[in-house]
Amino acid sequence: MRTLAAFAIALSCCPPAQSQVFTLQTVSDSLSYLVLTTDSTTDRWPLPYPVYQFCVGDINSDGTTDAFVGVVKKTRFHQQPARRLFIFKNHHGLIRPLWMGSKLGAQLVDFRFIQPQQGTPPRIRALETGNNRQYTITDYTYEEFGLVFDRFICRNINQQDKAYEKFHSDNPDLPDDTCR
Repeated sequence: MRTLAAFAIALSCCPPAQSQVFTLQTVSDSLSYLVLTTDSTTDRWPLPYPVYQFCVGDINSDGTTDAFVGVVKKTRFHQQPARRLFIFKNHHGLIRPLWMGSKLGAQLVDFRFIQPQQGTPPRIRALETGNNRQYTITDYTYEEFGLVFDRFICRNINQQDKAYEKFHSDNPDLPDDTCR
């Protein structure tokens, strides 16, 4: 009898995992809402900027889906509007920032979430460019404060179409010498 009572208490303290879905609701060119819907709540986060990219994945490996939103905006230290990456999390049914980056390594062109492979962490793959008009494909991982450089996938790509082709490749580990 005691075993059954202990089992019932153990079940009541551990509620079933809630389902969650992040979506993007676009109102106009410069206003969108990030929407989080769970089994019991709906929360909205206004994004008063043009949005150029949206995807989801678990970047910090905590078992919940995070939302990645690419916006075009200026920052306090970078007065030119440019592409930025914001990462949001589900905190008890509410949308909360996980990381709101003003800049990665170079000028951000595009990004995508890379699912973890056997023995590798989840990553953000970024297509970036610099003042030299060369494209770089770079992987970033999430650590306690935000995204950190992991590795270069391809460097010094001088053609935009070739850079996009390599960036969207399904091969997650292109050797750098195939990128030229």
